Amino acid sequence: MSLDNLDVYGPLFAIFGIFFLFLIIIGIALYIYFAIALMTIAKNTKTKHGWLAFIPIANIYLMTQIGKLPGWYTFGILLAFIPILGPILVIILAGYIQWKLAERINRPGWWGILLLIPIVKLIIIGVMAWGTAPAPSRPKRKK
Repeated sequence: MSLDNLDVYGPLFAIFGIFFLFLIIIGIALYIYFAIALMTIAKNTKTKHGWLAFIPIANIYLMTQIGKLPGWYTFGILLAFIPILGPILVIILAGYIQWKLAERINRPGWWGILLLIPIVKLIIIGVMAWGTAPAPSRPKRKK
């Protein structure tokens, strides 16, 4: 009994195709979720051009503007093209930008570092965007 290649590979390609389509749909849904959350954070901090959250590199620029950092930090993404050292520098830069973003909306800075963890990012970005922010702490006066 011999099997034609189409009999074996046809269903396998169909399964992979459906799985790939499922991943694309999930990816688009997550991208839209993160963009809406970032746009909401921009609106809450009265940062101009919140719609930049939907444009891939421009959303990094928007994060720098929310964190009140110079816009040239956006070009730090180009560090990723440097072999070996580049990805490490990008992770450090992303952590710093997100730290500043968290502080800007009256959250602990370490919440920004948590945004580097993919699963945790789903929860933290939502809390940052739609949760109630604590009042900024004021330094105590000495009498």
